[in-house]
Amino acid sequence: MITDSLTLDIANGINDRSARGIATAIGRMISSGELVIGAQLPTVRQLSRKLGVSPTTVGEAWRSLAEVGAIETLGRNGSFVRQPTGPGGPRRYRQVAADSDHRGHFALDLSTGTPDSSLLPDLRTALARVSSQTLTISYLDHPVLPQLEEALRHRWPFVPEELTVVDGAMDALDRIAQVVVRLGDRVIVEHPTFPPLLDLLEKIGADVIGVEVDAEGMNVEALTAALEQKPTALFLQPRAQNPTGVTMSAQRAQHIANAIVASGHSESITIIEDDHAGDIAVGELNSIGNHLPTRTVHIRSYSKSHGPDLRLAAVGGAGDVISAAANRRLLGPGWSSRILQAVLLELLDDQATLESLSHARAEYARRRQEVVQILSERNVFSTGTDGINLWVRVSDERSALMTLAAQGIGAAPGTPFLVNTHPDSMRLTVGLLGATSDIEATAQAIASAATTSGSGRRGQR
Repeated sequence: MITDSLTLDIANGINDRSARGIATAIGRMISSGELVIGAQLPTVRQLSRKLGVSPTTVGEAWRSLAEVGAIETLGRNGSFVRQPTGPGGPRRYRQVAADSDHRGHFALDLSTGTPDSSLLPDLRTALARVSSQTLTISYLDHPVLPQLEEALRHRWPFVPEELTVVDGAMDALDRIAQVVVRLGDRVIVEHPTFPPLLDLLEKIGADVIGVEVDAEGMNVEALTAALEQKPTALFLQPRAQNPTGVTMSAQRAQHIANAIVASGHSESITIIEDDHAGDIAVGELNSIGNHLPTRTVHIRSYSKSHGPDLRLAAVGGAGDVISAAANRRLLGPGWSSRILQAVLLELLDDQATLESLSHARAEYARRRQEVVQILSERNVFSTGTDGINLWVRVSDERSALMTLAAQGIGAAPGTPFLVNTHPDSMRLTVGLLGATSDIEATAQAIASAATTSGSGRRGQR
């Protein structure tokens, strides 16, 4: 039996009376324990009357909560709080790859976000060196090879309280998010940002706040406003931001840290940095951890620099967060392959590998700059200075993608990267371009597509 007092209590906890606002407020009540597992919720009509909104709005909120497994609806028997289980798969992530009708059929697919395999280090020598080693004595061995941990700590941008190794940057983001973000929590991300991160946060049931990125990183004024909403986490990419290619300046890192401290929430927020580009980035790594080391978790991926199939990323920083993630991992995979860890250790100081990485950095920078130069000459706007991806402003997203597809070129639509409204855009992995003649021809095609108008404009989000 639902009492009027319970309905009133729930209504009083809802400030934003949109469907999304209602869902996230209820989610926070469930996460905080105000609404316990098994509690019966008001009916759609009861709550809609109390809030002064349409039953359709509350119904949409209830559907959102049901999708993340936070509530269970039993028809006339009512709706009940249940243990959240999370919704389905990587919706945005699947949209990033070139149009599914053409996927795999492009002569040049620039939608992938993957590195050029010809610029990756040769792993054969390192593999040969470690192939005969026995690296696991007990299933309870430390998850990181001691020599690798020492090498990683030496390279870390600040002194980490704890450090571990996981299976790539997305594995790291998943495991850290599961520790610090609960259903209904507000989290801040860059806008635009990496679609799988948005999928992940949506799966958890977080209330995502997008903060615009400018030439030096996350906009401090917008971040300050977002911090007033008491977020539990802030996700950012310190260099070669995907998709914009922006690298955070040292001054901006300081200002972001200052804004967090000034907000009064520095002890309750976790900053998660995803340095996905790693050793192929030309920009300086400026970490918030230099200013807030006990609240920062820094992720360093080796997929784009040393090879996607290494599937390794190091995670270091806030000890309470990393220990919790590592302990939970013991109940699953336990550790990342120590053979692959040994390969990475061999590569970190291998002279041939260091020369290969230096060449790759310079080559990626050259390819990117040549495309940017041609686009600029055609008055096509692009952002950033670093990384293998380029974020390009277009007149009409759908028309631009179709124009490129007709020429055998795949590109990623901008929409999956967005949290807020944004001018039509697309992301292209220009790091995959090779010879100068190919770069010029492709850049000219991109410029033409960017200025193509059509009737297929997406609506404002």
